[in-house]
Amino acid sequence: MAADPFDLNLRHLRALLSIAEKGSITAAADSVSLSQPALTQGLAKLERQFGYTMFERRSGGMVPTPMGAIVIERTRAALDHLSQAAKGLSAVFQYPERLMTMTQLRAFLALAEAGGFSAAAHSSGMSQTAVHRAVSDLEHMIGGQLVERRGRAVWLNPAGRRLARGARLAVAEIIAAVADLGFDSGSELIAFGALPLARPYLVPTAMARMVQSHPRAGFKVLEGSWRELVEPLRDGDIDMIVGALRPFEIADLYQMPLYEDRLVIAAGSRHPLAEVERPTLEQLGSYPWIVNPANSPLREQWEQLFDGAHLPETPIECGSVMIIGRLLTEGNFLTLLSPDQVALQIRSGLLAQVGAPLEHSRRLVGITTRRSWRPTATQRHFLDCLEKAAAVMRSDTPQSEWRSSGWV
Repeated sequence: MAADPFDLNLRHLRALLSIAEKGSITAAADSVSLSQPALTQGLAKLERQFGYTMFERRSGGMVPTPMGAIVIERTRAALDHLSQAAKGLSAVFQYPERLMTMTQLRAFLALAEAGGFSAAAHSSGMSQTAVHRAVSDLEHMIGGQLVERRGRAVWLNPAGRRLARGARLAVAEIIAAVADLGFDSGSELIAFGALPLARPYLVPTAMARMVQSHPRAGFKVLEGSWRELVEPLRDGDIDMIVGALRPFEIADLYQMPLYEDRLVIAAGSRHPLAEVERPTLEQLGSYPWIVNPANSPLREQWEQLFDGAHLPETPIECGSVMIIGRLLTEGNFLTLLSPDQVALQIRSGLLAQVGAPLEHSRRLVGITTRRSWRPTATQRHFLDCLEKAAAVMRSDTPQSEWRSSGWV
């Protein structure tokens, strides 16, 4: 298989789907406006590039081989992404995606990533003139601009962002096809975003399991808030977000719960309330608090804790667990956190949990993916690793049991 998916010919991939649908090269050639010899040569080239025969020639027609079925399924998904992205964009052509080439998409995605023609040329291995020409050709197909230019700076307009997302997802499907075929051309990258609740235990535990069983697997991990990670997920830069789930349905995303988390009140181990089993609201309100930024889930949970009561002093607003952990050891502050976020500090004796976990603060932790995403075998194994790590933390396992099992 060609290591670079951009070496494939989009017209040949469309012909592949047509052969699968029509069952013969003759019928497929008519539907894709290619001669029979040209289509036969295109199929032969695809088979060389993927390293497998795509069809069995039978008396009843062309039947996909098992490996061919994998490529066909992924190719159909790839072209669907491209078609949806281009739908309604062009006032010139009804189906502009049928005129696009992989060379044009390579240049356009390089420009989208680099933010300038010179940098895009360097990263794509194309000349700057070729990048300019490829992007101009795409804009001609669309009948409008895809990028805005100001001096040397370049950024995508809404139409450009839409096309880039579809192209990126299309390329990801081709890469997934190569992985599904079992090529051992290097490590398969598992790209995901990690929200705060997943970073202390769930994510590193699953990654460690994965490395033990699949040593060639590679990881690309982005940290951030939900707002920072959801667009990279939709764009295909990452394939999943691991952490707190949203309490509502999202049309284009799928949320899979793993376990339930309950917040705890944390303090320095020398805090006057560190040994109090059931602190009253009055006691909790008599000490200064470190709170998360306004409109964040943790801030809302903290406000619910004091619902109807006088809010205590909040001299510090901070969302960094590292900074908060240090501050708790330096003064009589209180804060609201997931127990996993401060588990190591509690285990080492630096911090303490004040009272029991808060009943009203239950949150689901899990995995968010695109609804259209279909994981490869390696990605499915990582999902299994996340599930096994989460099994230890589920509500049907007493918290005292798993927190005393070596984690806390």
